[in-house]
Amino acid sequence: MARVRARDAAAFEALYDAHHRLVYGVAMRMLGDVAGAEDVTQAIFLKIWSSPHLFESGNFAGWLVRITRNRALDVLRSKSYRHEELPEAQPAEEMLEETAFAHIDADRVRAALAQLPPEQRDLIELGFFGGVTHDEMARRAGIPLGTVKTRIRAGLRKLRAALEGTVSV
Repeated sequence: MARVRARDAAAFEALYDAHHRLVYGVAMRMLGDVAGAEDVTQAIFLKIWSSPHLFESGNFAGWLVRITRNRALDVLRSKSYRHEELPEAQPAEEMLEETAFAHIDADRVRAALAQLPPEQRDLIELGFFGGVTHDEMARRAGIPLGTVKTRIRAGLRKLRAALEGTVSV
């Protein structure tokens, strides 16, 4: 990133080559639309090139996933894209999500997700990659809203622990 900040095009190209599949994958998973995922991917890398100072330090891949997710949620929120209820802010879950994404390694995350009980994994995938609200999850699953939130919170705690290497899922 230091070289990108210095406007080194070759460094930016290497950065893109190393991370564009991650960005596209997150966007595609959330939007379910090739063109939309391509647009989000382009917007993310344009943002990195035009404002490289936005990444200060830490886990670059985790930061990249977080800004991609935020951009995809912005797309989902736009009335021209989809007219559905969108995720409401959940401060407690957001803090858990930040911790999980700050320690991201795509293979480790996939492995940790695969080890979660289906009732936790499915809800986490719907919420974080599908952009589905907790209310909608409760309606689809036919379970109380509190149960949805409890399962997501428990699953995120297990993910965080697994990604930090403290315990296995």
